[in-house]
Amino acid sequence: MAQKRQPQDWPNLNKYQQDNQRLQANPDLPKKVVFMGDSITEFWTAVAPDYFKTHSYINRGISGQTTPQMLVRFRADVIALQPKIVVILAGINDIAENTGPATLEMISNNIFSMIDLAKAHNIKVILCSVLPANTFNWNPSMSPALKVMMLNDLLFAYAKANAVPFIDYFSKMVDECNGLPLALANDGVHPNKTGYLVMEPLVEQVIQETLSNR
Repeated sequence: MAQKRQPQDWPNLNKYQQDNQRLQANPDLPKKVVFMGDSITEFWTAVAPDYFKTHSYINRGISGQTTPQMLVRFRADVIALQPKIVVILAGINDIAENTGPATLEMISNNIFSMIDLAKAHNIKVILCSVLPANTFNWNPSMSPALKVMMLNDLLFAYAKANAVPFIDYFSKMVDECNGLPLALANDGVHPNKTGYLVMEPLVEQVIQETLSNR
C-alpha cells in the first residue's frame, strides 16, 4: 500500500496567506511598499520594529529562502497586494546553497524575473545589493565573499541598464575582509539593530524619491 504523501509548501505560501487576505479585504489599509526577501528582511521587524511600524510598510521576508522560492510566491505576497513599490533584497541564501547549488546566472535571472513581474503589474522596483558576508555559521565550509561581490556587480549593471533604483548596502557595511562586521551583525550575516539603522536611511531615501517620481 502506497504511503500517503504529506502536502508540501516549498515556497511557504502559507506564511503570509491570512495577512494577505486581510490586506486585500480592506482597501483602506496602507499597501504602498512591500519588502520581499529572506531572513535579513524578515528579522527587520523584530530587531528594529519602529521603521516598519512608523511607515506602515509590509514585510514579506522569509528566513532561509532562496530566489526560486521568492519567485514562486511573488504573485501572492507582492502582486496581489497591489503596492506602489516592491523592495527586493535576495541572493545570499542561494550563495549558501540552501536549496541546492545555484550559479550566479540562475540567481540573478530569478531576481530579474521578479522585477519583470512587478513592472508588468505597474509596481515600481527598488533593487538592493546583497549584504557582505565572508562566512556562514550554518555552512562554515563556504567562502561566500567573492560570489557576493560578483552577484552585486550583476545586479548593479542590470539596475543601471534598466533604470531600476539600486541601494548599495554592500559598500556602506563591508569590512576589510569583505564581510559584515560584528558591530553590525552579531553572526556576520544578519544585521543587528545597529546594522538595520545603517540600512534604514539608505532605503528610505530611495523609497521617497521613487514615490515622488510619477
